[in-house]
Amino acid sequence: MSGMKKIVLVLLLCFVVPVLASLGVRAAGSQPGSWRTADWSSSGLLPEPGSTPDAAVYVMAARTGGLKGALAVHSWIVTKSAGAAHYSRYDKVGWGNPIRTNAYPADGRWYSNAPEVLRALYGAEAEALIPKIEAAVDTYPYSGRGDYRIWPGPNSNSFIAHVLRQVPELDVALPPEAVGRDFRSFGDFVTLSPDWRNLELSLGGYAGLALGTLYGVELRLGGLVFGIDIMRPAVKLPGFGRIGMRRNNGLMHASFQSAAAILAHPTG
Repeated sequence: MSGMKKIVLVLLLCFVVPVLASLGVRAAGSQPGSWRTADWSSSGLLPEPGSTPDAAVYVMAARTGGLKGALAVHSWIVTKSAGAAHYSRYDKVGWGNPIRTNAYPADGRWYSNAPEVLRALYGAEAEALIPKIEAAVDTYPYSGRGDYRIWPGPNSNSFIAHVLRQVPELDVALPPEAVGRDFRSFGDFVTLSPDWRNLELSLGGYAGLALGTLYGVELRLGGLVFGIDIMRPAVKLPGFGRIGMRRNNGLMHASFQSAAAILAHPTG
């Protein structure tokens, strides 16, 4: 078998087959007919803001709607200052002025899909990071009307990935299903974290590579990810995300998910 045929075979096995499988599962599931009929209400995942005096920061994500949800999640960030009686939620959306504050409940479902907390920080640690998060939101370079492109970006995940790069103390990576997280403007090919533990190479979000403690080893193609995480043993497949041990709220726990379990819950 020639070298080119081997490369094509690897790409088929790592990207095309998982994509087709995930699309098939999604198509077989029940989905809202449109955004008007979808459930956007609070999931009850976060505590009432007035019930705890401490500051808090949450990085969150949920599957998006339609067949797009077979491959992608929507991500956002939530903050609460010490003593505050309300949360502040920051999203990027695809219409109007894209950067939105409190357009949805802090822990709201996204196209009827329940959210997940990717990272949670509390107390003095969270309080110290809130001004940095707000500055990153305010200085996002793609915040004007029309500054949204579903693929390869800048989209909702490109926005949150920007915040995470500007505030590395959050110490979390968006999940591999966060299509658009590796978007960069052309010329911005290399991103090295301040602690030198994570390296990302990106060709405008169309292709790239990531190595490090947050990512393991990731091959990125068209916004999709195939990878292996050694520190938190897992394989990453397009559409299905991590299968294995995952990092939740900054702690490691054994969350071994079988393919059958994923197929049983296609809306994520």
